[in-house]
Amino acid sequence: MSNPLRNSQDPVELRDALADELMKRGMITSPSVEHAVRTVPREQFAPEGTPLDEVYAPDKVLITKRDANGAAISSISAVYIQARMIDQVEPEPGMRVLEIGSGGYNAALIAEVVGPTGRVISLDIDPEVANRASARLEATGYGRRVEVVVGDGEEGDPERAPFHRIIVTAGLWDIPPALLAQLAPGGRIVLPMRMRGVTRTIAFRRGGGHLASTSTEVAGFVPVQGAGAHPGQAIHLPDIHGDITLEFEDGLPEQSAALLDSVFSKGATEVWTGATVKHGVSFADLYLWLAWYLPGFCKVATDVEESRLGKRYKTWFPFGSCQGDSFACLAARPALDGEGVEFGARGFGEHAEQVAACLAEQIQAWDRGPRHTEPTFAYWPNDADLSQMPQDVAVLRKKHGLLTISWPRTE
Repeated sequence: MSNPLRNSQDPVELRDALADELMKRGMITSPSVEHAVRTVPREQFAPEGTPLDEVYAPDKVLITKRDANGAAISSISAVYIQARMIDQVEPEPGMRVLEIGSGGYNAALIAEVVGPTGRVISLDIDPEVANRASARLEATGYGRRVEVVVGDGEEGDPERAPFHRIIVTAGLWDIPPALLAQLAPGGRIVLPMRMRGVTRTIAFRRGGGHLASTSTEVAGFVPVQGAGAHPGQAIHLPDIHGDITLEFEDGLPEQSAALLDSVFSKGATEVWTGATVKHGVSFADLYLWLAWYLPGFCKVATDVEESRLGKRYKTWFPFGSCQGDSFACLAARPALDGEGVEFGARGFGEHAEQVAACLAEQIQAWDRGPRHTEPTFAYWPNDADLSQMPQDVAVLRKKHGLLTISWPRTE
């Protein structure tokens, strides 16, 4: 964002500029959320010493705690997604709202939206994080409207249930049954759902024995801790070609890592698709499509500057496909007279051509229509009546239920 008040030291001016920008982006659509963003002093919840221009940057995540290895385990999410998620579930004055994951600022925003007759319960598994949030809320005058509780989000807060709205601010692999049990009839829940490594914040409305999505948003969150944690598995490819790691959220494919030992011994096979995108245009839904429909889908991690493959190909997209003894990743080359790129697949291994062709086919399938539409999701708990589930949906099996996705049909 180009911020005309970048050098301003007036928090009120910065809050107003932030609200204006979020409304311009469509991340704020309700007057109550707009009022909350203009009112709550975000700088009072940020880590000490954080510059005001970072505090009020729409896309800036403020890390509040890291683990022993330096990985972020608690943060104040980017304000654009905080505002958007509150908008997604449409809290109303007087409602009781449960927030999973506490940083203080988001709870204060919710408190402004539900007003003095409403109630916010903010729950966090980490006592240090909860104590910090509670202290900041007290200092900013929200202590009587927000109660901070230490507990595991997997269990929710049965003592204070039911809740009209539930807002989860940590990445979930599945929806805990306790949260569904504590959601009031007709209630709404919004959460960052992890789908084979791709995350969307999905707002669900309860009804008919299952949850139906009402809106989605692109976002990234630190994974939930506690009983709901779902660590993935990884295959580390030979170091001689750079630090390449393939990460699988739903279990490794049916082969051993040894099959990939010589995956880079031969040159790459490239398959181009004719699917193009202009520079600056989001193609985030391509990742979502591939996560659901590409066999062997995985996250690909490497250092573009240091690895041999990164240096050779200059760009490295974060997702690919691993099948048997071969691997393919998303590729791009200049197109549209230099105004954009064409997507393709770059395959490695004994069956490079086949795995690259498989990836290319899914890119083309996405290009034929889904890229121009918005998918819908549904969640069917294990005790739901699956005879009511539509037949033309893709399904991801979770521990406590089934997650489905469907895309509007295109001619």
